[in-house]
Amino acid sequence: MYSCFFFQIFSNNNNFLIYYFGFKPISLFDDISAPSFFPILTIFTSIFMHGGWMHFIGNMLYLWIFADNVEDKMGKKKFLIFYLLAGFFASITQAVANLNSEIPMIGASGSIAGILGAYLYLFPKAKVLVLVPFFIFFTIRIPAFILLIFWFIYQFLNISNVESSVAWLAHIGGFIFGYLFVALGGGNKVIKSKSVFLKKKGPWS
Repeated sequence: MYSCFFFQIFSNNNNFLIYYFGFKPISLFDDISAPSFFPILTIFTSIFMHGGWMHFIGNMLYLWIFADNVEDKMGKKKFLIFYLLAGFFASITQAVANLNSEIPMIGASGSIAGILGAYLYLFPKAKVLVLVPFFIFFTIRIPAFILLIFWFIYQFLNISNVESSVAWLAHIGGFIFGYLFVALGGGNKVIKSKSVFLKKKGPWS
């Protein structure tokens, strides 16, 4: 993911790459005006594209905090499949809202939303370290289920924000998929050893 983003962001053809590899809902049903990668495959290539540094860093922060323990629970191969499937269902959920859109969707947010949904099911009582700005910055530890349910509700509250470039429905679709995936037995691997992050004080403990 890092190498894909760095290649994209430093390319002189950044806008072309975003359009070419980004997922455009209308491309699944009709020809589009500009060159594009294989439409069905753009659902997956779009996961590795980002709109800029803040988009990329924000997604990597969520990935750093939540993905490690979910991967430990599933195993590396199943986690990779889960990650791609979460991105797929997230993109389709967003696409259903506007099947005629030619605007490319990019970013790992849908896949990461799936990880958040899985984390809610697997580790609801884990304490997550949260940075709170209130005159000064301070940190508090919040049970994961409170933080993640609040995050999920926040996505619904912003669906009607038509001026936003955020794919809110993709977040919702990815989150629901992630939760149901592990609830139906997708995350039942027995852990042989705990994540190193669970042995230290940090966002996971």
